[in-house]
Amino acid sequence: MDQDLNQFVQAILIASDPLQSSLHQQALEYLSAIQQNPTTWRLALAVFVEAGPNGGRKHPPQVRFFALRVLDDFLDNRFEPLDDDTFQTLQQSLLNYIQSEYLFGPAESAAPFLRNKFAHTLTLFFLCTYIDKWPTFFTDFFALIHPPESTSSTTFNPHISLLLFHLILEISGEVADQVIKAARQFSPARHARDGRVRDAVRERDAARINEAVLTIVADGVERMGRLRKSGTASASERELDSAIEVVDWGIRTFASYVGWIDINLTVTRDTVPLLFTLLSDPSLPIRLATAVALTRIIAKGLKEPADKLQLIKVLSLGQVLGALEERTRAEQRSRGSDTDEGEESYREALGKLLNVLGLELCKLTDDCPDQSVRPEAAQLLNQILPVMLRFLADEYDDTCSTVFPLLQTILLSYKRQRKSSTEPLEPSKRSFLSSLLTVILEKLKWDEEADPEDMDEDDKAAFEDLRKELRTFMDSILIIDPDLVTDAVRTLALNTLTAYQNGVALKWNDAELAVYLVFIFGEINKSGGKGRAAFCQAPAVDREKRKETDYSEYPLTSHGEMLYALVQSGISTYPHKTVDMQFFETVARYGDFFKVRKECIMPTLQAMLDVRGLRSPESSIRSRVFYLFYRFIRENRNEISPALAVSLLEGFRDLLVIQVELPELESTESQDILREAVTAPSTFDSQLYLFEAAGTLVSLLHKTPEQATALLLSVVRPLLDELSAGLQTVKGPDDVLAILRVHHVIMALGNIAKGFPEYPNPVPEGYVAPHLDVFREVGQAILVCLEAMNVFRVVRDATRFAFARILASTGSAVAQLIPALMANLLAHFEPTELIDFMNFIGLSIHKLQEDMLDVLDQLIGPLSAHINGILAQPVTGTDDQVTQVDTKRAYLGLLISIISSKLHTVFISDRNKGQLEGLLESMLRLAEDPSDPSSERAVFSFLGRCVAVWAEPSKAPGGQQVFPGFERFVYERVVPTAFAVLSLPQFNIKDGQIVLVLQEIANFLQTVSKTRGQEAFDFLVNVFLPSQNWPQPTAVEFATKMRELDPKAFRKYFTDFVRASRAGS
Repeated sequence: MDQDLNQFVQAILIASDPLQSSLHQQALEYLSAIQQNPTTWRLALAVFVEAGPNGGRKHPPQVRFFALRVLDDFLDNRFEPLDDDTFQTLQQSLLNYIQSEYLFGPAESAAPFLRNKFAHTLTLFFLCTYIDKWPTFFTDFFALIHPPESTSSTTFNPHISLLLFHLILEISGEVADQVIKAARQFSPARHARDGRVRDAVRERDAARINEAVLTIVADGVERMGRLRKSGTASASERELDSAIEVVDWGIRTFASYVGWIDINLTVTRDTVPLLFTLLSDPSLPIRLATAVALTRIIAKGLKEPADKLQLIKVLSLGQVLGALEERTRAEQRSRGSDTDEGEESYREALGKLLNVLGLELCKLTDDCPDQSVRPEAAQLLNQILPVMLRFLADEYDDTCSTVFPLLQTILLSYKRQRKSSTEPLEPSKRSFLSSLLTVILEKLKWDEEADPEDMDEDDKAAFEDLRKELRTFMDSILIIDPDLVTDAVRTLALNTLTAYQNGVALKWNDAELAVYLVFIFGEINKSGGKGRAAFCQAPAVDREKRKETDYSEYPLTSHGEMLYALVQSGISTYPHKTVDMQFFETVARYGDFFKVRKECIMPTLQAMLDVRGLRSPESSIRSRVFYLFYRFIRENRNEISPALAVSLLEGFRDLLVIQVELPELESTESQDILREAVTAPSTFDSQLYLFEAAGTLVSLLHKTPEQATALLLSVVRPLLDELSAGLQTVKGPDDVLAILRVHHVIMALGNIAKGFPEYPNPVPEGYVAPHLDVFREVGQAILVCLEAMNVFRVVRDATRFAFARILASTGSAVAQLIPALMANLLAHFEPTELIDFMNFIGLSIHKLQEDMLDVLDQLIGPLSAHINGILAQPVTGTDDQVTQVDTKRAYLGLLISIISSKLHTVFISDRNKGQLEGLLESMLRLAEDPSDPSSERAVFSFLGRCVAVWAEPSKAPGGQQVFPGFERFVYERVVPTAFAVLSLPQFNIKDGQIVLVLQEIANFLQTVSKTRGQEAFDFLVNVFLPSQNWPQPTAVEFATKMRELDPKAFRKYFTDFVRASRAGS
């Protein structure tokens, strides 16, 4: 035994020291193996309790800690009784250890962490033995608290007392703490055992436990009082600290079991005064523990509502909390700017206690069936509402948020009452809501000492989250009493803005709040109109006449007044960045206001153009205002005159200088610096909005083409020169900055084109095309760069983006560049580019129509072969699977775009008709794969469109259909496939995605019926459906429904038909 014990100890020491590398792994393996031995607990027990020659413990703390872990493993999850020998060995050893170490020894003072660990191990032993083996567990334990050597100064042994407290805390945690239970895997045997232990403790020992705990606490309280009066000698201070520790842990222990033992034991004439005394104790830990105890008492479930009401009345917590809130608030004010986190945590605990009290009263008020309880509970609830508002108004957000659940419940109750009654709101409730709204508006303000532009992101996010929470309360009040909220918000915002306009000095957070209220008023004022009607009380005007209508003669709505005051007050000049940014966010959000008060446009643009906005010395502000400026221009472009457009463009022309930034790489070996540079957030991303705004402003000069062309050239010429210079500079892949510059310039040129309106299709009469020569020159320059630099993916990506924008703005003007563009984009190709490339082709088809025919004729064959090769490759991981599915869907989307356009003949052209059969076969394979319903649905959509354009009989005498004989393929292959899919075992009709596939199959079959007419009817009734063993009447009914019902009705019929068929099979 001694040899095994020594080996066990040495292994633990080596395993706990990673520096012993040669033996470390060996020791770990030995310990892992020995823990599987069912008798190892004897070694562990001996190691933990063995005494040394000097009377202390023989083995080091880390060894004894591991020994307790072994004992835990032995005892935990043990639901059968221990044999007598094992039980007696453990019981005697542990009792002897407690007596020698806690009763007469130092209570592990050299290694305090062992105390908590031992309490847990003892708890596991208790759970295994209390019911059958050791029913006198607590009686035996209580005997140790009164040592024979007790002196007149110390009645109870503090070490044993604390061990008892930790033990009861552990027991409560194991058998009653729902958080702990939820955190571990559910075990029916453990759940049943814990329930039996809980019931046994209630029956046998609950009263004794409670009496012992409260007696020790009362003794500690008496000692604290005596020692506090006696002075500050070091011995007295140590004794006082010991007494405080005992009382603190005693109250925590009390709090741990009040929820699961009889309330009549825990709430008595003795305990209530004791708890209220300790709730105001000088010791912060004791106060916090007492607040938790009272919270759990209040939250304890009682069967009868009347009993809960009586409990609340006995405690009279409302009055106590009101007095404590008032006292702690006064102390808080007296501290001024000095923060005492401990005292703030006490206010937070009081807030939580009030919150639980209020929630319990709400249950009695709203849910209690006993009508005699409700009025009294409502009266008690009304009494604590002012206290709740004071906690809500606390400057510390953690304290403020403690009453959020109560406030939410109260407002929900008010909303229900409002919904069920047409009577006006009671004056007392309206008064409460008014006071609540005042507090909320105050809490919406930033702390005056804070600097949102230079503060920790977590702190900033926390305040923004608080604002969102407060906004939800405002929304609730809005539902109950809309006028109360809108009037309060409007009044506060207008008064603040007017005061600033009149020269009154404002604090920055008051100014910011006023602007913020204007910002959120559009969400608050749910009854407001849309568009211009939200800001101006004008009659409805037809869309075509809105541009000519002078809205300035119509009065403003409340929101319109607030926005007008916002601009006219000059609040944008307030010398604080947060106020400026909130102003810019607000004006950019409500672009329609400036269509009814055009005189407000110039002051707003002036603010955006100077050091407050686009020219701010801080890059983060500049970057955000770049976007907001673009958004404002886009929203109000029709209100900007050509002369103003030119002036505005000149005002920020110097900012249209490309900024290239290189990111810092974590690993130069695994990261592509070019890819990282274009994907990492940068100033250039925001700068692109300026280029788009520039394009928008140039487009406003469309009535003077020559001036517009000159202005556009003045913007793009420097970029084209920079593009040419960059092209000359790039010699190879190491010229990263030059390559990035080319990428950025191409992107900028694309964004300028994006600022122009979409090219109309069809083109209306009198349409003035936008500067086609300039965009052709831009497209040609980009193409030259692509030809020279198509090995770089970032250049290919930028080119696709730019041409997509140019195509959208110019239509077919650059069609002659498309063949060379496609060739160069495909010269060097990565599989991940394929989806973007197909999307680009789809856009080109939409914009160029017949001009894409030759390009598409050359492209569709190789592209289809390439994609089918990718789809045939085995999937080796999640990324591959996602890429394959996305590629498949993009490909099907492209095929549908082609077959739906005038370009569908590319599939049957001389170049591609030989590959059509392979394409259709691949479509049928995808149609039979229910694992990807989205693609399956797209396939049947594609095949239905094929039928509509290729199988339509010629209407001209002697003529032939577009694709002669295609109907035979439809009858022989596609229709059988459609029905075969319906009978696949994986075709789960309960899956919503599968139902959509089912409906697309219905569309396909109906398209066949309507396209081929009687021929399709005869084929189904006389050939196909009989071959599938359909009864003749059923086949006739089905084909008739398909021919006669409208598409929506047939989809429903078909879905119900398949469901019934599957259910009966």
